[in-house]
Amino acid sequence: PFSFKDHDSDDDSYEVLDLTEYARRHHWWNRLFGRNSGPIVEKYSVATQIVMGGVTGWCAGFLFQKVGKLAATAVGGGFLLLQIASHSGYVQVDWKRVEKDVNKAKKQLKKRANKAAPEINTLIEESTEFIKQNIVVSSGFVGGFLLGLAS
Repeated sequence: PFSFKDHDSDDDSYEVLDLTEYARRHHWWNRLFGRNSGPIVEKYSVATQIVMGGVTGWCAGFLFQKVGKLAATAVGGGFLLLQIASHSGYVQVDWKRVEKDVNKAKKQLKKRANKAAPEINTLIEESTEFIKQNIVVSSGFVGGFLLGLAS
């Protein structure tokens, strides 16, 4: 429990609230669904879990496919237009400078990836734990995702 102290008080002792420990003990879903809201496995039948996972997975896969196609079209079309403009003489590309900038960007990405490694490992551990607790929904999601990609 957290309590506020009067500013006029001479007592300099304060209660320290460790936010990381608080977040571990009080998950966001506890506030939304109540204290007894554990893994989905405890609440729904296997068929319901598979359907829920499959439908959400299909929606995610379908959207991923559409966005992926749009991104591939934009990048490919842009590159094609750049090549046509380059060969026609409208644009002169300094490929050595492009290569230098790409190498510079690679170095920056490596530095940022090394700094973000602890957070990524924590996220992977939490995701793995969620998948283990909700294996039926997770497998339904993966199946639906693959179907969504295929459609």
